Amino acid sequence: MPTLAAEDVYALAPYAKTLGVVFEEISEVGVQARLVHDLSLSTVGGGLHGGALMGLADVCAAVCAALNGPAGAAPATVESSTHFLRPARTSVVATARPLRVGRNSVVEVDIHDDEGELCARVTQVVTTIKPKGPDAR
Repeated sequence: MPTLAAEDVYALAPYAKTLGVVFEEISEVGVQARLVHDLSLSTVGGGLHGGALMGLADVCAAVCAALNGPAGAAPATVESSTHFLRPARTSVVATARPLRVGRNSVVEVDIHDDEGELCARVTQVVTTIKPKGPDAR
């Protein structure tokens, strides 16, 4: 199985670092990352914006799918379904786990707040794409 460190993810997908995603665990069994609550990421009422939560989930799902895919393949989300269950007014932790591994992997991501409450559940279909050589069209 391929391995990745947080710095590898930030180099391949700078948006993860820009958003403020901090990885706590990265393995093919699961990916866990934290997003610190910041007013710049909030919406009406002080909760984290849904787009920030979805961005966190997308990053975690992509890393999880990449770790379960062929070495050197890049992840690309092809479908995402988000269920917002409660406002996230604290920092959050996302936990991604593969439900089905294959060319199109299915990854489920749960996002919990600092009190342990489930704030969102995201299911994504992530395909892995082998990079083409310099002469490929």
